[in-house]
Amino acid sequence: MINMKDKYNIIIRFFNNKESIRSITRTTKLHRETVTKYIREHEKQLKELFKRKGKPTEKEICDLIKEPKYKQRITPKRKATPEIISRINELLEINKENRKMGLYKQQLKMMDIYEDLKLQGHDIGYTTVCGLIKEMSYKPPEAFIRQTYELGSDCEFDWGEVSLRINGKLKKFQMAVFTSCAGNYRYCRLFEKQDTASFQEAHARFFEKIGGVYKRIIYDNMRVVIKKFVGRQEKEPTEGLLKLCTYYHFEYRFCNVRKGNEKGHVERSVEIERRKIFSKRIDFESLVTANEYLEEFEDKLNKKRPVGCEKSSFEILELEKKYLLPAMPFFEVSKVVQLKVDKYSTISFETNRYSIPDEYVGKCMTVRIYPTKLKISYNEENLCEHERLLSHHDWQLNIDHYLRTLQRKPGALAGSLALKQMKISSISGRKLKKIYDDYYKEFGKEFVELLQYIKEKETEKPRDLTIKEIENAIKKLAPIKSGDILTDKIIVVCQKAQEEMEGSKDQPNYVINEIGKASKNLLKEVSNFLGFSNAVTEKEEAA
Repeated sequence: MINMKDKYNIIIRFFNNKESIRSITRTTKLHRETVTKYIREHEKQLKELFKRKGKPTEKEICDLIKEPKYKQRITPKRKATPEIISRINELLEINKENRKMGLYKQQLKMMDIYEDLKLQGHDIGYTTVCGLIKEMSYKPPEAFIRQTYELGSDCEFDWGEVSLRINGKLKKFQMAVFTSCAGNYRYCRLFEKQDTASFQEAHARFFEKIGGVYKRIIYDNMRVVIKKFVGRQEKEPTEGLLKLCTYYHFEYRFCNVRKGNEKGHVERSVEIERRKIFSKRIDFESLVTANEYLEEFEDKLNKKRPVGCEKSSFEILELEKKYLLPAMPFFEVSKVVQLKVDKYSTISFETNRYSIPDEYVGKCMTVRIYPTKLKISYNEENLCEHERLLSHHDWQLNIDHYLRTLQRKPGALAGSLALKQMKISSISGRKLKKIYDDYYKEFGKEFVELLQYIKEKETEKPRDLTIKEIENAIKKLAPIKSGDILTDKIIVVCQKAQEEMEGSKDQPNYVINEIGKASKNLLKEVSNFLGFSNAVTEKEEAA
């Protein structure tokens, strides 16, 4: 088959260079009939072009310069008899009826149809059957309609899966993703599970972040929003979704089944957020730090202006805010359970144990379960709060909960899990663990007294400030032997430092000195105005 370059060589050599057909055939090594065909065809087209008066049509020009093509030979399907086509149609209709009844997993495949035809004695190949089925089942490809959105009208929601390493353990987390339709503003939040509590908290945090509520949220057919299907099209929403809509006054819309393109903004956002934010870093101390990192990185992405856009997503959100529904107080709904405190002064939830103040051993606690925390109360009195553990069969102990017991059993302190966990609980916990390792390894009872002192001071000042005062007191006592740095001396130094700081402003001399300074400044200004500045300076120096 010759190409456009071959055709060009034939035309130019014959019409411009006046070469003979024999010469062209010899030099191009093309068949004589092929060369003759394209020359005669070109002559005929030129004659018609010049014979016709006026401007040539576009078709005539295209025919003159068209690329050489061979006619495709269409051979009839000799094996596809009317009986075979009729039988395939019958089997395809069976598939159609099964789909109507929801029997999507009971469909005849191409191989099943081929085997049925062979059992009936038809002589036909498998590839021929596949070709016939594709022709008979052909549907035109779907077209998409570009949409425009009003400011503050629509927002899309979806879940995505992210793998992170928390404290060295690789675990999969669920990422709730919101994307506004008008400006592509994105908000994400990581959760341990894809449950109703996480779904509700994600919405509450998103609305709190933007300071308003979109008029309509678009969802796909996820379990947390659809309770059940009613017929082929209608869907019954879950109670969790209805509570959110009632509280925040927004409407909801569900996509059609297997139509992710109907919420294309958020589908793309899941992939972008996961790749851009968590491709370079996956190691975090906790889920809290991972969410902090996610929010910080996400704000940078929202403030970045995309190529070809006049405004960033953040700037468009600022314009949208006046069109949003008014903000509501944070939506906080929890699952409430009753759990009994065991002999270790802990409650057990989902195989993990959380500490309770030791005076409540044997009592029944009211525990409010949130996606990321547990709030524990007794007789409507809030006792403590714990960050929800992501592992299984683990313990989360607060040493303050065991001070009453440790005062009676100080020997149990050194090997206690609560003391070991102080090192990883917080910055203040690490500081206290260092103080214990440096000065209190042999003085467990005194260390318990120090912890009791810190706990009592929490009503007056933050724990970090008290620990800082203790560290300063230890520095003052450092020249003395390390064995003498005990709790009673630390408390005395701390109290003395507090009294000196408070007494410096309460003493009468302090007030007199302040009045004296103000009087001198006023006298100096008047003297400068009257021209007696030197005399006043001499008097001040004499004083």
